Amino acid sequence: MVDAPPEPPGSARLVLQQGVRLLHPEDVVYSAMLDGWGMQLRGGRRLRDRTVKAYRRDVERFFVFSAEYPWCWTASHFDEWMTTLISERGLARSTLRAYQLAVQSFCDYITSPHYHWAKECEARFGTHPVQVCHEWNTVAHLVDYEGDPARRPMTRKEIPLLFDYADDQVENAVRLRRKGALAAYRDATVFKAIYGWGLRCQETSKLDLVDFYRSPEAPELGRFGKLHVRWGKASRGSPPKRRTVASLMPWAVEAVEDYVVNVRPRLGFPEVAALWVTERGNRLRPREIESRFAEYRDELGLPSDLTPHCLRHSYITHLIEDGVDAKFVQEQAGHRFASTTAIYTAVDGDFMNKMMRKALDKALTTEEELAT
Repeated sequence: MVDAPPEPPGSARLVLQQGVRLLHPEDVVYSAMLDGWGMQLRGGRRLRDRTVKAYRRDVERFFVFSAEYPWCWTASHFDEWMTTLISERGLARSTLRAYQLAVQSFCDYITSPHYHWAKECEARFGTHPVQVCHEWNTVAHLVDYEGDPARRPMTRKEIPLLFDYADDQVENAVRLRRKGALAAYRDATVFKAIYGWGLRCQETSKLDLVDFYRSPEAPELGRFGKLHVRWGKASRGSPPKRRTVASLMPWAVEAVEDYVVNVRPRLGFPEVAALWVTERGNRLRPREIESRFAEYRDELGLPSDLTPHCLRHSYITHLIEDGVDAKFVQEQAGHRFASTTAIYTAVDGDFMNKMMRKALDKALTTEEELAT
């Protein structure tokens, strides 16, 4: 006698008691579907609890909107929901896609014969669930970057303007004997580090003192030759991506080294691993970095669309303008695809003119060689 194959995690036969009469079967089955889906996401796809909860919230939003149970959902319900989200709430494409992926994944789960939900619904309700997300009613992911088009790199004139202003706040605090000189010095160095290594705010916040280390290729940079970024941007459901960033701007190395040697100890809390600490010994948070940046930006009269992330855009753009190999820049930025790096770049007019001149000279030389 051949034993029956084991039920997969999340199977209806595992999360529903068989042969039991349910008082409110619709609610019980719907709740069991969500619980079973969570088991499948954690067990089969190895997703973290935070991601599973986010997926579940998105599906519950659709459930509330449709006012129907999943075995009664249709593509028209989904279309109406998307129309409402776009017309009334004006959600971004990336947010819409997140909702769509959650509902699509849930429908894949409850319609899969491996989990027996279709048979369960047929037996209890006389109908079965179907997939309501299709190619023709979901947002296609055609580009790597879907952020605000107003976001741009900071120019080579705006960056020193910001850095000089941040340095001036330190000098003013010292001269006037105000509190906050150390915090102002820290914040000025934070902005230089974001630009100097092309970091995101979250990555910057999560840096520890031990994340810098020596590079045999650049002994003159001492212990700041390379930076180990351990909290890079993660894909949904995946752990943070790690990367190693080579130090390319000696002036940024000098700024960070001066902070680590002369300022960080005066902030106290030697037992705290964080590179950037507050006066209370807490790790500096991304929103605190963004808030200080916005304060300086507004006082300088710079465009309100600029954020700390624009410094990362500038890092990538300026390396490309300076002739650094595009593949190397891609690795520095931690981009999986070269097209993503290309989205970040916005080379200036001088660089475009140089490339144009170089291309024309090459073309003219080739024509002369062919003519002779």
